[in-house]
Amino acid sequence: MDGRQLLAERFEEHRPHLRAVAYRMLGSLSEAEDAVQETWLKLSRSDSDGVRNLGGWLTTVIGRVCLDLLRSRRQRGELSLDVPETYVPDPRISPLPGRGEAADPEEEALRADSVGLAMLVVLDTLGPAERLAFVLHDMFAVPFEDIAPIVERSPAATRQLASRARRRVREAAPAPDPDRAKQREVVEAFLAAARGGDFDALLELLDPDVVLRADGGDVTGLSRIVRGSQAVVAGARSFATVALSTHLVLVNGRVGQLSILDGKPFSVGEFTVRDGRIVEVNILADRDRLAALVDASTIAAVIGGGEPTG
Repeated sequence: MDGRQLLAERFEEHRPHLRAVAYRMLGSLSEAEDAVQETWLKLSRSDSDGVRNLGGWLTTVIGRVCLDLLRSRRQRGELSLDVPETYVPDPRISPLPGRGEAADPEEEALRADSVGLAMLVVLDTLGPAERLAFVLHDMFAVPFEDIAPIVERSPAATRQLASRARRRVREAAPAPDPDRAKQREVVEAFLAAARGGDFDALLELLDPDVVLRADGGDVTGLSRIVRGSQAVVAGARSFATVALSTHLVLVNGRVGQLSILDGKPFSVGEFTVRDGRIVEVNILADRDRLAALVDASTIAAVIGGGEPTG
């Protein structure tokens, strides 16, 4: 085995970690893959013989790559305050195991390490340096001394960046109920009530301060943000008569729904459940993005192994 092949094998061992870092930094699955590939190119062009801690070196490199991408977005007016309030990051979709069915160990590991769309929505409101400091330190335990050179600040200033980001995340990202069975019970009840037009039941399942965010892309009228249970229930009436095939799935590790219309993905929804009620709903209904994120094999896996709810 030559040196390049050995280096490639060592890189592949770190790919899942690098992909996880990039996804949390960028909120885009395609951009995360691009960032991982760029990190590989930088590694393949460098003198790696003197690198003692390859994992740490790669984390630093992908952090720089993602930081550059975030700053580039800001320059193009695509980041922070310029991000539409209705924007929903790319969801990760996988089949939901049936009741009593043992979950795949690899899938369970991914779920335990997943980050919800609600969290990614908040991360999109942070500045690039704040986001990097928070993601690397709070999510991946990278020391501030290692993060500081990436953001070109002192360790103390980097600590302050992460602290500010942490406060905003705690204030804005609701903590979910980790019990998947409870999540499923609430989501199933919500979808059944919406399908049956039982709006009193919907009110019982929604937190009074629930937030619903729908991202319809460029389709006029589909993108909206709705606050409060009464407003969410009123909006649910407009979808009650749409002939959709809806299936329970895992969306970023949480129980959610995939709706299909004429064999194509219509929407993906993630529900944040806390204390038996839904506190946040994030729906992606952008047809172009869904076409890239949900392929025919995913739909087949969901329909074949999932339980339809309507």
